[in-house]
Amino acid sequence: MTSLFDTISDYNQPLAARVRPRNLDDYFGQEQLIGRGKVLRKMLEQGQLSSMIFWGPPGVGKTTLANIIANQTQAKFITFSAVTSGIKEIRNIMHEAEENRQYGERTLVFIDEIHRFNKAQQDAFLPFVEKGSIVLIGATTENPSFEVNGALLSRCKVFVLKQLSVSEMVSMLSHVLKDERAFPNKEIIISQDNLKRIAHYADGDARTALNVLEMAVLNSEEVDRKVVVADDMMEELLEKKMLFYDKTGEEHYNIISALHKSMRNSDPDAAIYWMTRMLDGGEDPLYIARRLIRFASEDIGLADTRALSLTVETFQACQFLGLPECDVHLTQAVIYLSLAPKSNAVYKARLRAAKDVKETMNEPIPLHLRNATTKLMKEVGYGKGYQLAHFYEDKLTDMQTMPDNLVGHSYYQPTEEGNERRFKERLNYIKEWKEKHHTLSDDYKTQKK
Repeated sequence: MTSLFDTISDYNQPLAARVRPRNLDDYFGQEQLIGRGKVLRKMLEQGQLSSMIFWGPPGVGKTTLANIIANQTQAKFITFSAVTSGIKEIRNIMHEAEENRQYGERTLVFIDEIHRFNKAQQDAFLPFVEKGSIVLIGATTENPSFEVNGALLSRCKVFVLKQLSVSEMVSMLSHVLKDERAFPNKEIIISQDNLKRIAHYADGDARTALNVLEMAVLNSEEVDRKVVVADDMMEELLEKKMLFYDKTGEEHYNIISALHKSMRNSDPDAAIYWMTRMLDGGEDPLYIARRLIRFASEDIGLADTRALSLTVETFQACQFLGLPECDVHLTQAVIYLSLAPKSNAVYKARLRAAKDVKETMNEPIPLHLRNATTKLMKEVGYGKGYQLAHFYEDKLTDMQTMPDNLVGHSYYQPTEEGNERRFKERLNYIKEWKEKHHTLSDDYKTQKK
């Protein structure tokens, strides 16, 4: 158990810790929550705190906001760690909080990375949140819908924190350079262009931006207490951009969703961008290739019969070559799929059939569709009345192949897109032919001979 008040005003602390905002006026970003008249600011100003969860990417101010709330709240403030806080310790402190509540003292509990707490740990807080013994503030980078127990989540208000914009980041960095806690007794000279470069590099993460600024200052020459951050030094410092991409978290699914929907919307440029984000973030190229194979049938299907074979070939190319060489094969496939005519008729056919399988009785296989592999099976009628299409002039028969209870149900309903128009014409021809013709079984034809 630690307290957010247990801070050290030592210059050896990272810059982000030294200049942590002490009130809402020093806080940058999240105007949708803490701007004048906004919901969270009003809650703080009116002292009407309830349990809440801050959800957002790294470095957007979740912990800082908890600090500010602690400073403005007349309450005992406690933080918990998923790694070091056991069930017994949690319960002991919660019981102490309940006793304090009876004497009129409030307890505010902050749980950083609440998604790392297991179900039992989260459950230990639940009765005390329900009774109002504590005000719980959780912070998480993961979707709380999946990572926080439903019962606990239902008793907390979720506030979504957004990445800082470039302008917000530049304003924050400029403000920090004027803060006496940042670089005491030094004048830092850095251009607005370099502050913007830091902001772009940080991708909305204030902590990253402050770390880069500190590295820039520490690696620049100091003359008479003036530190000039040179352009070439910044160029070297920002040479490689680190992308935020969690291969196991929600961001993984968000980006593959963006790729899939960009291709579906026939936007090759957006699709290439999202695929590149995945590759440069360390994603397995075979995973991307597998998703492209799925897309080829789900969103293109028979509108372009080349799409599936191309994506399978792309998968094989990724297996043969690996990164970095297979990046062009993935790019080629993404462009092809984006520009191909779209049809989800195959996908919808599968869903319609699955619905019938689930909602109707599983009728026995008609005898004429069964193979008579033994004498007994033949004697009881297996295969009797089967009509082999190859024996007929048009290679078609009107033999019923659907179960009786599903006759007339249609699953595949082709569109007019691309090659699928030909499949639609062929399907319509077959249906019309069967309505006009009555074919005899092979057994009957054999007997006539």
